[in-house]
Amino acid sequence: MGQAGCKGLSQSLLDYKTEKYVIAKNKKVGLLYRLLQVSILTYLVVWVFLVKKGYQDTDTSLQSSIITKVKGVTFTNTSELGERLWDVADYVIPPQGENVFFVVTNLIVTPNQQQKTCAESESIPDALCYRDSDCPPGEPVVAGNGVRTGRCLRVGNLQRGTCEIFAWCPVETKSRPTKPLLGKAEDFTIYIKNFIRFPKFNFSKTNVLDTKDKAFLKSCHFGPENPYCPIFRLGSVVSWTGSNFQEIALQLSVKSRSVTSAHLHKVLCTNSCLFFIKGGVIGIQIEWDCDLDKAPSECNPRYSFSRLDNKFSENSISSGYNFRFAKYYRDGAGVEFRTLMKAYGIRFDVMVNGKAGKFNIIPTIINIGSGVALMGAGAFFCDLVLIYLIKKSHFYRDKKYEEVSVLRVLAESSQQDGTPEAEEAAAGPGLAEQPEAQHGGGSQKENGCPPVPPARGCRGSGHPGNGKVNVEQLQNLQTAEA
Repeated sequence: MGQAGCKGLSQSLLDYKTEKYVIAKNKKVGLLYRLLQVSILTYLVVWVFLVKKGYQDTDTSLQSSIITKVKGVTFTNTSELGERLWDVADYVIPPQGENVFFVVTNLIVTPNQQQKTCAESESIPDALCYRDSDCPPGEPVVAGNGVRTGRCLRVGNLQRGTCEIFAWCPVETKSRPTKPLLGKAEDFTIYIKNFIRFPKFNFSKTNVLDTKDKAFLKSCHFGPENPYCPIFRLGSVVSWTGSNFQEIALQLSVKSRSVTSAHLHKVLCTNSCLFFIKGGVIGIQIEWDCDLDKAPSECNPRYSFSRLDNKFSENSISSGYNFRFAKYYRDGAGVEFRTLMKAYGIRFDVMVNGKAGKFNIIPTIINIGSGVALMGAGAFFCDLVLIYLIKKSHFYRDKKYEEVSVLRVLAESSQQDGTPEAEEAAAGPGLAEQPEAQHGGGSQKENGCPPVPPARGCRGSGHPGNGKVNVEQLQNLQTAEA
């Protein structure tokens, strides 16, 4: 028994089993199946392989380096600074040329500050006082400029004054300029040098034209005809974001009406005029999308520009961008002074991202396998429609799913035994009585067997009538099933 079982198992390993297919002559379901096949095939070819390039292995771990340089000079003449020439070292912060840099467009200057005692600004709520006890010495003024000395300074006969502080005096001026100090900065240029590398494919490139002509970068400007000349005009970069350079540099609000710097010469400001020196944040995006199955010259950078700060809240206190810095010096007597500057301007953030792709057999096989699986899903959906949703679904269901009755199982097992009773049982009760009708029961008499009962079998036929298959029981079973 063990050897027979092992032999049957070894033989079954070489068996091949296949599915049984039912061809349904239904035009609607057939049309639906073809439409699903065409849709899945179109998705696989057009979207997966042509658009998404599913046959490629990709690398998104881009390594990038940014170097920036701003060039341009301008001349100003103000009461605080006098005549002054501004170059890159004056208006670009930080000067190292990083991927984030700031270009000054306007300044609020407080010159000749010295560390001593003076009155705090009246615009600071925490600095207001009525008596000396309101100014405890040694405590700093919240959001102020210095430390209280313990005295309350009043002007004239006013009951309310401000605390005296030890600070850089005089404190920061609150005057507002009526025009951008560096309004001509829109003609300055930015040079953005970008080096990139995709480590998976060991591919490197730069956004600057590979040439030995030293005059190329001195005369070119970025444009559709010069994608490898990354020299941008500041005013153009701001305009590509949908903004105006002068509006970012300075915006004037008169009562409920907003007036830009282009209309300043038409507006006569009184005490109701409010100035908003805005500034802003501009994003410069460099996108590298490289198909390494093509020539390296086809891997080109794409630039996009956007306004990152909230440009819609024009009069919001949170809009714009500014910071303070100071320049220190000493007079002939060795006393230290400083010039405090509150700088407004445009901050530029240069951001780089990208991906590279190259043919690889593994993602190709995976995507083809996914398409084949989707084909099977289409056939499954059509099967559901065929056997559950259409009018003649029960007919197709009966054809697809074959039911095996107990009578057939018993008959087939009896045929395998090889006995005449089994053959009669397989033929059915009608055929089992047929020999008796044709020969008048002579065959049974010749064998010495009585005509009844048939269930006991015929012992004279040479085969034992052991009752393995009872024809009467099969007849009763068939009648019950009917």
